[in-house]
Amino acid sequence: MDVRRSGDRFRGGDPATGGSAGIETLHAFSFGRFYDPDNLRFGPVIACNEERLAPGAGFDEHPHSHTEIVTWVVEGELTHRDSTGHATVVRPGDVQHLSAAAGVRHVERNDGDVPLTFVQMWLSPVESGGEPSYTHVSGLADTTPFVLPEAGATLHVRRQARGGRTAVPEAAGVYAHVVRGEVLLGGETLEPGDSARITGFSGLELVALTDAEVLLWEFGAV
Repeated sequence: MDVRRSGDRFRGGDPATGGSAGIETLHAFSFGRFYDPDNLRFGPVIACNEERLAPGAGFDEHPHSHTEIVTWVVEGELTHRDSTGHATVVRPGDVQHLSAAAGVRHVERNDGDVPLTFVQMWLSPVESGGEPSYTHVSGLADTTPFVLPEAGATLHVRRQARGGRTAVPEAAGVYAHVVRGEVLLGGETLEPGDSARITGFSGLELVALTDAEVLLWEFGAV
């Protein structure tokens, strides 16, 4: 189990990279001008960005291709518009999936009057090309896995009260990201923004030390 701490993430956005005002990004993997040849991906996961947008801030229209983009809103509301005609407001507990395929353009903004925080995860597709597609699931339940066949991966959301326990999926690889609270995983205490890259474990449990919310990706190859 390889634990990565929130404080060790590369800090992007404004003012660190001269990006748009009101945007702060914490990168878990190599991204943009931040390049670490030993930290390019884990299984199909190639990015896990914590995005913090002030009211009125956002990312103007920009392109993507050959990427599966999954977004989880932590607080606030995310306004999404893309070149396939979708216009959606994504709220806490919702899952948004934009399959960029051969190419798509989109806009992401905080059009609300309170700060917006979301986690955006990029995964490599099993096959490149094709037509872009869009999925928005409102209020994903803990018991409902979000299957992403385009990347050969499945997302699980675990919301636990203090003292709660849940089994970690047994798979070739699991990527865990703590959204809120503190959890105990494999003898390690993880706090908000911390992550763990897990291979070869069986019988591993996630124990909530406080009320907590964790995202777990499982996939068949690392």
